[in-house]
Amino acid sequence: MIPCIVVDTNIISYFYLNTPYTEKAEALFQRVSGWCAPYLWRSEFRNVLALYLRNELISIEDTFTAMENAELLMEGNEFYITSRHILMLVNESRCSAYDCEFVALAQQLNVKFVTEDKQIILDFPETAMDIDTFLSYSSEI
Repeated sequence: MIPCIVVDTNIISYFYLNTPYTEKAEALFQRVSGWCAPYLWRSEFRNVLALYLRNELISIEDTFTAMENAELLMEGNEFYITSRHILMLVNESRCSAYDCEFVALAQQLNVKFVTEDKQIILDFPETAMDIDTFLSYSSEI
């Protein structure tokens, strides 16, 4: 059994917002409910909620609920990452420092990082994989 995985903000967003990836995020959560992320996820998720709010895809009350539920889900599974580790990953990839925070955390915890970001998966294939690949991979364990 896999105790936890690192997920990026997009996966968290898919889980709490109505998107084409929501069903996949729900299947991922059914497989592994221990989701970890760097503290950065909070700011990124608030930006996603702001975008939905400004485009009138969600109400202000629903943004509060989504944020509160996500914070409860991630409670105890948020981490700080050293700048040195992040910048080393930036140096060896085409990914942003933001993206490298998630990669660094997965490496630090020695767990898989689930993301739909193709550049991250391309640059860090030993660490990152998409939802479908993870679901196939984890069913073999």
